[in-house]
Amino acid sequence: MSAVAIPGEPSPEGAPPGGRRALAVWGVGVSVYFVAVIFRTSLGVAGLDAADRFHVNASALSTFSILQLLVYAGMQIPVGLLVDRLGTKKVLALGAVLFTAGQLGFAFSPTYGTALASRALLGCGDALTFISVLRLGSRWFPARRGPLVAQFAGLVGMAGNLVSTLVLARLLHGIGWTAAFAGSAAAGAVVLVLVLLFLKDHPEGHEPEPLAHQGAAYVRRQIAASWREPGTRLGLWVHFTTQFPAMVFLLLWGLPFLVEAQGLSRAVAGELLTLVVLSNMVVGLVYGQIVARHHGARLPLALGTVGTTAALWAATLAYPGPHAPMWLLIVLCTVLGACGPASMIGFDFARPANPPERQGTASGITNMGGFVASMTTLFAIGVLLDATGDDYSVAFSVVFVLQAVGVSQILRLRGRAARRERERLVASRVETVHVPA
Repeated sequence: MSAVAIPGEPSPEGAPPGGRRALAVWGVGVSVYFVAVIFRTSLGVAGLDAADRFHVNASALSTFSILQLLVYAGMQIPVGLLVDRLGTKKVLALGAVLFTAGQLGFAFSPTYGTALASRALLGCGDALTFISVLRLGSRWFPARRGPLVAQFAGLVGMAGNLVSTLVLARLLHGIGWTAAFAGSAAAGAVVLVLVLLFLKDHPEGHEPEPLAHQGAAYVRRQIAASWREPGTRLGLWVHFTTQFPAMVFLLLWGLPFLVEAQGLSRAVAGELLTLVVLSNMVVGLVYGQIVARHHGARLPLALGTVGTTAALWAATLAYPGPHAPMWLLIVLCTVLGACGPASMIGFDFARPANPPERQGTASGITNMGGFVASMTTLFAIGVLLDATGDDYSVAFSVVFVLQAVGVSQILRLRGRAARRERERLVASRVETVHVPA
């Protein structure tokens, strides 16, 4: 039995060394994720323009993001298996090709149908990136750095969201739809070249053991073994419950909510979206440091973020005046910034629950959670807006339903996951004591 790395414990002998070379290689990988997030969130600043361009209502507009997330979520387990089998470089290169093609297709789409197909292609390429970056980090950095590496990946992703919010929005209204989206696609070509030239799957001397021939039976075993671990399932539900309020807000419905329901100008609404992103980046650094130092803080941070987010949404939607005051919207957007970092905690439950050869699969299962929740909420909000004549208070109330479902599952699984972690920790210590000098 091999030693299992537990966050907060010293890494076992032979762990990846980290260092500048690791940071440089990981930086190449995370740059692909950075560009993928720019492309993923580009519709968030172009939602109203897309409705006008393709002459669609709220439900049809939400279909863009729903389809993109449906493809993304559906790809997570296959991507995890691909990363475990093929390695990071091949999967990231394929992802860059696909999401660049999707962004170009979206730029030149003449009809709603072709635009939908382009977003689906983009979602497919996007789906290949994040799990690959997590796997790259686990191959190049010691396990004790896992929480920080994951939070830094999330921070870089939010930097991509910031570029989308600030730069792409200005390009869109400055040079037009086609030029803005087609021009941004050049970034995909750049990161593809970087991956092909400079990325390595693992440091020298840390090659993973070769895997036997993988057929359908092996795939089923990988998925079943990962799912049997309570830590994997707890990670999924933490990700499910924490990520989606901010994802839905940034990906599509935040700008319409702030402009149409709260009466703000597009410029002010864009500043509030930027606040969400900046808050995410700051909170990500704080959460990463806390989790790396205090393993037991994972669940309190996640549940605290859910509770605070629910309270702020309730205060905003139930405010008695025609519009919520600016101070309340600022606080709401600041708190929404904590949702992304809180969702990264889900991986800190799944990672120690699975051996290295299942890391990609377990991460893929975990990563499905938030995107399934986001997809469900995007669809529900669009339907409710059409059904209620654009009553945003009713439409956004669906957030509370999904939060309640997620919290109930977290509370159900937390005891089992904690017991399994304690058992693995004791086993790894016993094994370390008995390892010959």
